[in-house]
Amino acid sequence: MRYAIVNDTQCGDLLKPERVLFTSLGGGILPIQEAFPSYYPSELLSGDFSDEGIFQSLPDDTATIERKWWVVWTKPRQEKAFAKRLLANKIPYYLPLVTKEHLIRGKRVPSQIPLFRGYVFLCSNEEEYLFALKTNRTVAMLRVDDQQQLYHDLSRLEQLIVSGHPMTLEKRLQAGQKIRVRRGPFSGFEGTIITRRGVSRLLIAVNFLQQGVSIAVDDLVVEQIE
Repeated sequence: MRYAIVNDTQCGDLLKPERVLFTSLGGGILPIQEAFPSYYPSELLSGDFSDEGIFQSLPDDTATIERKWWVVWTKPRQEKAFAKRLLANKIPYYLPLVTKEHLIRGKRVPSQIPLFRGYVFLCSNEEEYLFALKTNRTVAMLRVDDQQQLYHDLSRLEQLIVSGHPMTLEKRLQAGQKIRVRRGPFSGFEGTIITRRGVSRLLIAVNFLQQGVSIAVDDLVVEQIE
């Protein structure tokens, strides 16, 4: 499941599900570029970071080597190029992507863009870390002290993306009432209640970046966290 940006708001970009592989514009059929994988390997965000099973599909000589998460600050417009180098060399990464519609000659043409511009999440061993530095695509490699927290945040973000639930990009975090979702597809999610245009929304953060996404809480069963 991917997302299309359909409206710019003061607090961020409103996102909604988009799964079209071909689009009909002006009587013609225009193919959309094949979706680039947001992360590698396929089980990267499906378990616990302490569980070696999330690396089971990596080459045998690297699957059991200790890895650490890094937040990679890339050069402008180099997020996908950097991720493609990682993918080609079977190095674990996560690049949350959304689909944005561009207006070209009066026609809406979709393309994939990073959710958090300028950032790719790298999960590497020492040798892969050095490879990433030599790609000439990076500005800095930011060390992550709380590895479990980052992995938890990224896993929740991917769950939201896969769910297809409309969400809004939040470019800065705000203080608010802490709540927990009690039932439904987001059961167990914790976040902060914020208000956008009179509507209550649940802010799900990627704490390291001090950014996140928010979803409407109208249909969610929530409880306050003391």
